[in-house]
Amino acid sequence: MVTRHRRARRGQGELEGQVLGALREAEGPVTAAWVRERLGGDLAYTTVVTILTRLLAKEVVSRERRGRSFVWTPTADVAHLAALRMRRLLDGERDREAVLTSFVTALPHGDEQVLRALLEAAEAAEAAEAAEAGEGTDEAAGEVTDTPAGEVAGGTGGRRVEGR
Repeated sequence: MVTRHRRARRGQGELEGQVLGALREAEGPVTAAWVRERLGGDLAYTTVVTILTRLLAKEVVSRERRGRSFVWTPTADVAHLAALRMRRLLDGERDREAVLTSFVTALPHGDEQVLRALLEAAEAAEAAEAAEAGEGTDEAAGEVTDTPAGEVAGGTGGRRVEGR
């Protein structure tokens, strides 16, 4: 009797993350064969090329023809790839606000504080860009009011910027 060992199935996007991670470890542009070898060599060459092509479509790698093949270079990190997956999941939902509300309320306190800080920093950068562009609106001046309970304004950390 022959015993077959099944390898545990990879999580969605896990292989993309591994390929991107290998590319980021490279000291320059590398071939698909180099990536395959770096990942242990147990993947088919065509699988590696397929993953690289998918990453190219997501604009997290670039490629350049070198001889008869391509060399690949990362243009983003694994965190960017995870954010793309999160955005794709969110885009597939009808009620984005409900999904975001559920997500935010389930965050551990530390992650919630990080998210708040990131939203505040993004809002400040947006206001600074508007001020540099010479937009004399209330938004450029950074005047902000609280939104009614339960209402979430896009990208402002739960606050509504006057003039929007």
